[in-house]
Amino acid sequence: MTRRGTPEADLQRAVVQALRFALPRDAIVHHCANEVSEPGPRGAKRQAILVGMGVHAGFADLMVMCDGRVLFLELKAPKGRLRPTQESFREAVLAQGFGWALVRSVDDALGALADHGFTSRAQLPSRRAAP
Repeated sequence: MTRRGTPEADLQRAVVQALRFALPRDAIVHHCANEVSEPGPRGAKRQAILVGMGVHAGFADLMVMCDGRVLFLELKAPKGRLRPTQESFREAVLAQGFGWALVRSVDDALGALADHGFTSRAQLPSRRAAP
């Protein structure tokens, strides 16, 4: 189902479905719901509670764990841009030796698996060079 005005959410559902098909059955694909969509003081209070519980600003949309590998996927609409907190998270993840990829399509997600050496039950597309 595609909803109007939610291109990143629609992409995320498609990517999760593709990853569940492509990865071995024991792989973990996790979304950390680290955003509060409620506006105003109540939303701000809830966000403060989540931060106190360990929510990290800029955390990637999906985390994939399989065969001792960890890959963080940041999903963006075709014209979406990384926020500064997301750029900082990317740099911290890469500095620690984990994989990170910007994903704008299902093919990007599957290509990121191939780029980072993940075992797949499906043939992964070859990646094109990032622009």
